[in-house]
Formats: sequence, structure tokens, C-alpha cells
Amino acid sequence: MLSGSIVALATPFNPDGSVNFEQMGEWIEFQIANGTDGILVLGTTGESSTMSHEEDDAVCEYTMKKVAGRVKVIAGSGSNSTETQMMKSKRYSDLGVDALLCIAPYYNKANAEGMYLHFATVADAVSAPIILYNVPGRTGCSIPPEVVGRLSKHPNIIGIKEASGDLGYAMKIAKYLNDDFVMFSGNDDIVVPLMSIGAKGVISVWANIMPKECSELVHKYLDGKHEDAAQMQIKYLPIINALFMEVNPIPVKEAMNLMGMNAGGFRLPLYPMTDAHREELAKVMKETGIL
Repeated sequence: MLSGSIVALATPFNPDGSVNFEQMGEWIEFQIANGTDGILVLGTTGESSTMSHEEDDAVCEYTMKKVAGRVKVIAGSGSNSTETQMMKSKRYSDLGVDALLCIAPYYNKANAEGMYLHFATVADAVSAPIILYNVPGRTGCSIPPEVVGRLSKHPNIIGIKEASGDLGYAMKIAKYLNDDFVMFSGNDDIVVPLMSIGAKGVISVWANIMPKECSELVHKYLDGKHEDAAQMQIKYLPIINALFMEVNPIPVKEAMNLMGMNAGGFRLPLYPMTDAHREELAKVMKETGIL
């Protein structure tokens, strides 16, 4: 069962816009050396929505070879087309990933039964286990709690990344959590609150720049040091909030560039953040002690 601190890894680009695999390899080593329990590639933070299927495949294959079993690897294989999600999930499952992250169907949305089948048909067809991804701020729809309940009983669906930011919703689905179906916080600012109702960790943007601290926070809570974890959550809230002053992953890649991590640029429609926001981000990073 997956648990702990899982980084939603950004994707570094070369000046010509291609994927910088050498830099990605350095980031993977940085994450493993600093206590990260798992690496998610091809998520929202990885800009997979602007990458080709061939690039997605190459990133997944490279990550599997570089990690070489040292930590868990999760691949984002979601799509608003269930057929496309199926195709990508089969490819990454065949590469041996530890889990697949499948998103709710954005834009076209779905009724309850369509939402259920969007996930269940893929879970039926692949060997790698599925993590549901609820992020209505991106998709325009939320997975209904009763559908989460049905999906939680599927033998090949092992959890949910809950990124609505809605504690009320998280409370409604918490009753479905058990040893075979876990929750991950998808919001760095409420990791401790979600762990207090049963979440087993976080799939984190913040961990791109502070993997050691993110891992420490999560493991303090898992080890029963709840007050210490809460104090860390409060201490690092300013930098976490700064990473979302513009749409993710713009601020985190800007932060990585400020730290000399060579994240490169973005693919349109993402665009570098404003000078004022960059100055504000740098200020918070200095106050946090990472610049």
C-alpha cells in the first residue's frame, strides 16, 4: 500500500522546449536522497496536458529506469476520454509502474454512472492499481461521494488523491477509507487536516523544492507526532501558499529556476509569472531559508 510523501514531479524543458531528461534524472536523485517515498510523473505539475503521447511514454520509461525500484513510481494516465485513459494506462502498466493516477473527466464531465465506468473499466483492464484524482478546480466536476464509495470496493482501485480543498467533501469520503483504499492530500496547505481524518500522505507540489521537509512533516504525523507535524504545516504555509499565487506549475518551476535547478520554461498556454509575483516568491523563499 502506498503512503508517505509523493512528489508530483515537474517536467524540465530544454531551451528548445524538448524534455530535459538529464535534468529530470538529477531531480529524481534529489528526491530519493531527501526521503521522498514516491514519484508521480505526468501529473498536472508535470505539464502532461501539453505533451505528446510519445513524450509521455518517454518520460514514464525514463523514470522507471532511473528509479530502478528504489521508490514507488506513479504515472498520470488520466484523460477526459475513457478510451485514451485506457490506452495510456495499459502502456504505463506494461512498463511496470506501481500505480496509475486517473483524473475525473474534465470538460465533458459525466453523470454518476458514467463517472463510475470512467474509472472502473480501466481498473478492470490493467494490472497496475488505480488512484482516483478528484480536482474539481481543474476538471469542473467532482467525483460524487457515493461513486467514490462504489469505486473503493473495486479490487484494483487503491485510493484517491483528494485535491478539492473542500474539507466537507473529504469528510464525506473518509468513511470509505480502509487498508485497501487510502486517501492522499492533493493540497499542500491542508496535509495535516486531511491526515487527521485518515489520509496516509500527500501527493505534493511543494516537495519539488523541499522534499526533506515535506517527507518529515508526513512521517511525523504517521509516527504519531501530530503536534510536531501541525507546527511544520503552519511554519511552511507561507512558502506553500506562494507556490500557488499563480496557476500551478508556474510558481514552482519559477522557484526551481531561482534555486538553480534548471527547470526551464513552459509550454503555452502556461507563461512565466509576472515580475511582481516573482519578486514576492523570491522574498518568501529567502524568508524560508531556501534562497
